Parts: sequence; C-alpha cells; structure tokens
Amino acid sequence: MRLDKYLKVSRLVKRRTVANEACDAGRVMINGKTAKASAEVKVGDVIEIGFGNRSVKAEVLAVQDAVRKEDAQELFRYL
Repeated sequence: MRLDKYLKVSRLVKRRTVANEACDAGRVMINGKTAKASAEVKVGDVIEIGFGNRSVKAEVLAVQDAVRKEDAQELFRYL
C-alpha cells in the first residue's frame, strides 16, 4: 500500500492530501530513510512523522485498504 494512503487509513494523518504534502516536504521517514508518498508500506516498517516541534514514531502491524474508525488503532503501535 502507498505510504500516503496508509497514513490516512490508519488515521495517523487526517487527510491523504496532508499526508502527501508531508511526504513531499521530507517530514516522513520509513525505517530511517526519507520516504515519498508513493513508497510501499509493509508490516514491520517503522514510520516517523515530523509535526512541527514533535515527532510521532509508529510500527506498522497490519496493512488494510479500508478499516473502521474504531479499528484503525490496531494497524500500528506507537514507539
């Protein structure tokens, strides 16, 4: 699955366009490397997102195309 879509589906970022812009600005990293919005996300990857003066680090536990809001938290684990 594409990185920008995963960020939206997992609700780490509210909108796909915002996720896409964050990737273009170089604020999103997968396994320690700056990632483009089109990068493939796999189970076990560690995603780090820079939000202003703080950053969020999460490990991918599952990849699904669609998920209910209540179940979105099960797609990743905060580190």
